[in-house]
Amino acid sequence: MRVAMIGTGYVGLVSGTCFSEFGHSVTCVDKNPDRINSLLRGEIPIFEPGLDDLVLRNVKAGRLSFTMDIKAAVANADAVFIGVGTPSRRGDGEADLSYVYAAAKEIAEALTHYTLIVTKSTVPVGTGREVERIIRETRPDAEFEVASNPEFLREGAAIEDFMRPDRVVCGAGSDRARELLRALYRPLYINETPILFTTLETAELIKYAGNAFLATKITFINEIADLCEKVNVNVQDVARGIGLDGRIGGKFLHAGPGYGGSCFPKDTNALAATGRKFDAPLSIVETVIDVNDKRKGRMAEKVVAACGGSVKGKTIAVLGLTFKPETDDMRDSPSLEIVPALQSAGATIRAFDPEGMHEAKKLFKDIVWCDDGYETATGADVLVIITEWNQFRALDMEKLKTLLRAPVMVDLRNIYKPAEMKQAGFRYYSVGRPPVQ
Repeated sequence: MRVAMIGTGYVGLVSGTCFSEFGHSVTCVDKNPDRINSLLRGEIPIFEPGLDDLVLRNVKAGRLSFTMDIKAAVANADAVFIGVGTPSRRGDGEADLSYVYAAAKEIAEALTHYTLIVTKSTVPVGTGREVERIIRETRPDAEFEVASNPEFLREGAAIEDFMRPDRVVCGAGSDRARELLRALYRPLYINETPILFTTLETAELIKYAGNAFLATKITFINEIADLCEKVNVNVQDVARGIGLDGRIGGKFLHAGPGYGGSCFPKDTNALAATGRKFDAPLSIVETVIDVNDKRKGRMAEKVVAACGGSVKGKTIAVLGLTFKPETDDMRDSPSLEIVPALQSAGATIRAFDPEGMHEAKKLFKDIVWCDDGYETATGADVLVIITEWNQFRALDMEKLKTLLRAPVMVDLRNIYKPAEMKQAGFRYYSVGRPPVQ
């Protein structure tokens, strides 16, 4: 099948490339000439494990191409996916749908035959109907349908998530549209991956509800971690104890500095805004947003406490700046709150991230940038782990002790064991776990 993917950001590039791996002919479209030229040179603008090889293979096979010419891409397509950004709108937290609606208008002007237009971007309930209205108003003569096919891609594992998903959700209103979507996902259909067909509105809400629920699990275990610290209990034992209950499950029960990234913050805000808009307030979601926002500041306070109540004049080594490992994404990362708070308290920051340095340098000021974890630790009063990259999981503690001014570590991801850190001679602070006496 012939597919046009509008947008070559995270969702569009990963989805378009994976569709080409399925055997479809995919043209990815973007208005940004720098991005398209980079892709034409074989340079991938985002870090996602395995994506560069997958793009190269499908470009060589002739199944994947990149262009700024939306008219040519849409005119030849059986299905057109809208994969543009839907960032939070300033002021009210609602999703900014201007890029989606602009894409819909341009798609309408390029239609030449029956085409299925599919929203891949995360959009609030009712967006698909508005896309349909825009296209119909722009091209009353066009033969088309609008469907919703939300993405469920985890950054750092996006290719695996696309190729082997838990489910595929498709909001479609006719047999013709459903059959076309089945054909697009034929390799998964053959493997008996659950494909859930719903209405447009249901598919749109499933995406937001799913992300909000996961954000709630994260926030719940973080609050339990705070209680654990007060009553001398290990939050990891609590998480395992409740996670073994099949009704709860163990995923997203890892205490830490709070959620961030491109999805959870904007999607919880957008869902809460939708609830207010339809006079159906989502109190749980509103509370999750508030607790998560405050948590990042509390992590900075934890570092200050580990330094004896003041970091003025002290040097802090920070390992990990991205919101999670295996990505270069800095959006809403806890580090964006923690690092400036420590700087405001008088600390000097030395920092390193395996993939996020390029983006981080645009966002932080007055930081000493380092080439690895050991250089970062050199001369620091305390070592703080914000992101749990694999290379931070097996640090040489004896070497660190010779580099740090004092053997102090604040591990905001609980990647080390308190007993082992005590044996190694460190004053060790983690999240939701009692210190070893």
